[in-house]
Amino acid sequence: MTNPASIADTDHNALADLLMNNGLDNSSDDIDDLTSVNSNYATLTDALEQTVFESFDDGLYIGMMSGTSLDGMDAALCQFNPEISNRDNTQPPMRLLATYSQDFPPRLREVLLALCQPNGVNQLVPEADEPNSELDWFGWASRAYAEFASEVVNTLLQQSDTDPESVLAIGCHGQTVRHRPQMGFSLQLVDANIIAERTGISVISDFRRRDMAVGGQGAPLVPAFHQALFANPDNTRVLLNLGGIANITVLPANEKDKVVGYDTGPANLLLDAWTSWHTDNDYDAGGAWAQSGTIIEPLLQQLLAHPFFAQSHPKSTGREDFNLTWLQDELQGFEQANANISYSAADVQATLTELTAISASTQINMFISDSKNSSVYVCGGGALNDYLMKRLQAHLPHYTVQTTEHLGLTPTWVEAVAFAWLARQTLMGETGNLPAVTGANKGVVLGQVCFA
Repeated sequence: MTNPASIADTDHNALADLLMNNGLDNSSDDIDDLTSVNSNYATLTDALEQTVFESFDDGLYIGMMSGTSLDGMDAALCQFNPEISNRDNTQPPMRLLATYSQDFPPRLREVLLALCQPNGVNQLVPEADEPNSELDWFGWASRAYAEFASEVVNTLLQQSDTDPESVLAIGCHGQTVRHRPQMGFSLQLVDANIIAERTGISVISDFRRRDMAVGGQGAPLVPAFHQALFANPDNTRVLLNLGGIANITVLPANEKDKVVGYDTGPANLLLDAWTSWHTDNDYDAGGAWAQSGTIIEPLLQQLLAHPFFAQSHPKSTGREDFNLTWLQDELQGFEQANANISYSAADVQATLTELTAISASTQINMFISDSKNSSVYVCGGGALNDYLMKRLQAHLPHYTVQTTEHLGLTPTWVEAVAFAWLARQTLMGETGNLPAVTGANKGVVLGQVCFA
């Protein structure tokens, strides 16, 4: 049996360290006052709630995101109200104070893309002093990613004239290079120690694996934020995030009903890859190239036969399932079976756009097809794809498809803000996952903290 006295000593020492680390008076008398039997605080947790954690409620946070499309790194400086809820419309639940986005350095992006594919680094040609094995490349990229993220944060702080000491924490998702929920793991590449050291701000990272430790998929995590910011008692809202992968969040009007959220299939991941392979552009601006093509119906049906689309939720996916190599294999099989059908690269882009639109809208219609009091809001880079938005509207004829701009948040910044919110949840000791979404057996506090 554990000695109660040793527990008391541990609590006393831990509180002393934490108070000292946060610049508070940690004299023995003060700590004894907090933890003595005559105190109002029965436990260390109670003491912390009344000292350190109370100031984590409404301070400044930075959220960082680089998605599966690998089009760049976003950073958002935010401030949240203590009682964040869109059900109470008396005040805005958060303030987006400043943003900054920067493209990846070409070599880092090349390495990250290679790491996203099993044994993909075998195609890299190492330069002087560069690694020559997958594990060494992982370490190299973790450090390079963190140095780059630190530059992005420091630029954001400089441009917004923000003192680093006023920022409570950075929520940095890192770069997913392998997501294997069926195997119980997900790897996000980043060295949070470097970011904390270079910026002087505490960093929360590794958000997904705690959810997986309790049986969850580790994704999607943003629905909890969607619920906090966008839920409304007057109507059911569906949030569709069009990043590299598309995912939905269903926010029921009745707050007693469970939020539903999961990945629906590929989005910008395939669209960008196909565009980059056939044009001089990294992405199909506005969907103009896709709109110039014609949807190849037999190819669309073949792509929709991918097993992921038939899976029941909770479910999540990534580059492991949908990538350029997979698409090329599908096209080769299609040509062999349909030698009489000719098509152009633009036709394939149109078909990929339709794949995203129909796979997402089919899932959305499962939840709102019988509800007249529902709305659909789109976020992520795909919200800027006019042709994709047009195709979504065609498959959702009874609802107006709008971007989250109509809810007060620019669609391209939703995910970065979400990880600022998740960082706040972690520092507050609050859960960040939704078990009904990820499949976890309970709600847990997500992420690991690297104190500055």
